Amino acid sequence: MHLLPMRHPLPPLLFIACVLLMIALQQLVPLRDFASLPLRIAGLALVAVGIAIAQWHARLFRRTGTQIRTFDEPTRIVTRGMFRFSRNPMYLGMLLALCGAALALGALAALAGPLLFFIAAQAWYIPFEEAALQHKFGADYADYRRRVRRWL
Repeated sequence: MHLLPMRHPLPPLLFIACVLLMIALQQLVPLRDFASLPLRIAGLALVAVGIAIAQWHARLFRRTGTQIRTFDEPTRIVTRGMFRFSRNPMYLGMLLALCGAALALGALAALAGPLLFFIAAQAWYIPFEEAALQHKFGADYADYRRRVRRWL
């Protein structure tokens, strides 16, 4: 199958780059600190929940023998776990973790990380994956797409 010659960066690498960007911006851009200690703790909890969601669904892919690499040909449509409610729970988990990290950092500039990740997922990764799934699975994927929202 040939859709686009996309290979990099893989979503986990973009996730790490966004975390590093957030830390750098928190230090370099003097925008107002907005988070109290309870908000920072809530942010850390969101990081943990987001990473758990992403990892749970990555393991689900491995258990079902499904191709997890973003730019490789898909092997099946997974509809278990949060895939019943979201077509992209791994991206959702990473985005939730980045939002939690922004809260934990407590700096407005840190919001650039989740925003960058959301834009990349929404405009680049997800459309690529959806086109590959539609090409491979046709009506089965179209039906899944009608029943399940992209994010939530």
